[in-house]
Amino acid sequence: MNNAQGTGMQGTGPIRPATPVRVVIVDDHAIFRSGLKADLSESIQVVGEAATVEQAIAVIAQERPEVVLLDVHLPGGLGGGGREVIAGSAALLATTKFLALSVSDAAEDVVSVIRAGARGYVTKTISGAEITDAVFRVAGGDAVFSPRLAGFVLDAFGTAPADIADDELDRLSARELEVMRLIARGYSYKEVAKELFISIKTVETHVSAVLRKLQLSSRHELTKWAAERRLL
Repeated sequence: MNNAQGTGMQGTGPIRPATPVRVVIVDDHAIFRSGLKADLSESIQVVGEAATVEQAIAVIAQERPEVVLLDVHLPGGLGGGGREVIAGSAALLATTKFLALSVSDAAEDVVSVIRAGARGYVTKTISGAEITDAVFRVAGGDAVFSPRLAGFVLDAFGTAPADIADDELDRLSARELEVMRLIARGYSYKEVAKELFISIKTVETHVSAVLRKLQLSSRHELTKWAAERRLL
């Protein structure tokens, strides 16, 4: 896989979990599955593979992985592809997280699988290190999107009134507000630092301050908070 900008991940490299993350890869191309396995960190344990909707639902139910790397378009089933796999695994959504990994960057594909319950969506142009980081983050409870794709999700789900309570925004400095908007859009810490001409460490400090001031616990909650207030 080639390197590409933006999966909404920290630029300081993936944070390795204490124990390997158990992953199932769902893709109808065997060569891609093999290449992906070779690119993933040793801190990720591939416990199953599937090429069709039916195979995916079965192996996910059997292995109960922490993360499923899921292609959006799959043969089999009723034509629902990745969305159908998530629906067929609905009973496991509390413990199994789905990360869509596709060649498609179409808005309808992104919104469809996110509505079904996926925790993120990245394109197949990202590097092995980036997808490894995305797996770690999704396993930890974060949502992960390529920056451009995050806009589709915000457009689809950001339906709250545009009125914004002044006291909420007053908690943030001008710089914290800039950082918040970029992070909520899915930018990595490294990309935010480059965009704002500050260090990665400074970005981390601002993000911690934003989460504390807004009483949020993750980037996923921050994205939802920003979308509800039409800040992006």
